[in-house]
Amino acid sequence: MKRSLPAYVYAKGKRGYLYFCRWGKTQRMYAAPGTAEFAAEYALLMRGRPPAPKRTIKGLIQKYMESERWPALAQNTKKSYRRHFGYLEEVAGHIDPATLRTAHIYEMRDALRDTPTDANRKIGTLSTLLAHGVRIGWLDRNPAEGVEKLKGLRPPREPWPEAKIEAFRGEAAPLPLLIFEMLLGTGQRIGDVLKMRWDDIEDGGIWVRQQKTGAGIFVPFTDGLAAILEQTPRQGETIIAQPNGRPCSYSFAHKLVTEVRVKIDAMAWDIHALRHSAAAEIASLPGMSIEHVMAITGHSSEQMARHYSRKADMRAKAREAQNARRTKRESGNAV
Repeated sequence: MKRSLPAYVYAKGKRGYLYFCRWGKTQRMYAAPGTAEFAAEYALLMRGRPPAPKRTIKGLIQKYMESERWPALAQNTKKSYRRHFGYLEEVAGHIDPATLRTAHIYEMRDALRDTPTDANRKIGTLSTLLAHGVRIGWLDRNPAEGVEKLKGLRPPREPWPEAKIEAFRGEAAPLPLLIFEMLLGTGQRIGDVLKMRWDDIEDGGIWVRQQKTGAGIFVPFTDGLAAILEQTPRQGETIIAQPNGRPCSYSFAHKLVTEVRVKIDAMAWDIHALRHSAAAEIASLPGMSIEHVMAITGHSSEQMARHYSRKADMRAKAREAQNARRTKRESGNAV
């Protein structure tokens, strides 16, 4: 069979990716055979010099961080992006983003399959980066858009059982208890709860500017949380503060809550699961809809709000259906 590829170029693997193999080294080739780009890339490789693209993933990272979008991101988002940018620079920093194909993105994702959550976040970060590349004309399309996420190894989060909630209340010292009650009572993320200030309180509730979404929402206090806040001394500008008045960091708050979780054997339910608990409680109340859940949690999509409250919503609808059957029997119209 006649060989169609030039010397030292071989197609490997199920997808037939091209590699230049010479002098004991293997170099991936990205241009399509028969094109001027392929000829130029091949010529450089034959001279022992892989082509240096003018536009690279590393350069695109710099462009993104210099754009107007970067300052608008929440600090936690920036921190996460920086970590994943470091990985992308290490494994693909020299690559021209315009040469990436969706198959390459799946290849990267699958190489990280042992840590699915981290893999999904890295691919999500890459997708954000490539979308910026499209905006500035470096790419015609985003090859990471629509790439399916890996399924997580751990089971999905469940709301805290009522018994564990009461156990936490009985075991926790004042500061971890305040953190716990603020998370459960407001249904907000830990980062937003730690930033809540006394002067954000208004008309029996609190105004929240969510770091993740940028959404501004008003969250009325439950009677229980309102009573707790009335008894909480003001030690600083933030509601949750250290004895010296300074705000609590995420790591410090996480440590305090985790210590209590260990004592009450509640390690299966983490801080974020309290957000599920708040959503589930709302969904379980008669007359409450998914829109009510979204109004408190601040979710912009029904899909995510349903993810948080799915079981309670299902339970409430099941009870409603059985009550309707019971009413029908009592009226003498049962089949």
